[in-house]
Amino acid sequence: MHSPHRLILASTSTYRHELLERLRLPFEAVAPDVDETPLPGEQPATLARRLARAKAADVAAHHPGAVVIGSDQVADLDGLPLGKPGNHDSAVAQLRAMRGRTVVFHTAVAVRCVARAVDTCEMASVTVHVRDLSDDDIERYLAAEQPYDCAGSAKAEGLGIALLSGIESDDPTALIGLPLIRTCALLREAGIDPLNP
Repeated sequence: MHSPHRLILASTSTYRHELLERLRLPFEAVAPDVDETPLPGEQPATLARRLARAKAADVAAHHPGAVVIGSDQVADLDGLPLGKPGNHDSAVAQLRAMRGRTVVFHTAVAVRCVARAVDTCEMASVTVHVRDLSDDDIERYLAAEQPYDCAGSAKAEGLGIALLSGIESDDPTALIGLPLIRTCALLREAGIDPLNP
């Protein structure tokens, strides 16, 4: 299996790396240089889409012949964007705000190739219902999982699944960080078919 196109994942995320490996395509990972600060009043879905496009564009500018995948995820709590908490106190605050509520995780994926004039982006949104967690539940979860690099502090592919009462999605890997159904569709548009590389 050898694709004629060089494929680059514009991310250092281990979660996205592991997900893209499922497609069995050769690829490399390159860190994008993108400021992820939300713009004033920017909605979570808009932020996720802008950052996915910016990550793909940044790496594609340095590798114009490659097909570049950029992705970003922002958790949406009634219009309030929840990013990566970064530390324990922020994670506690996020999970307290989310308990007993519905959170939508917006995951955007962008594919860009300068040489082939490819510039596409798709969004996959996952609706997550969070249980009414006690403070002890939150502390036990954070001690076990330490999900400080996950949007909304909820690592659903791990123990974070115990925080939830339900998930609704048409692209289930989106919750982990890369919507593979949409990624496959965008790659096919760019000339890379995972089933016929």
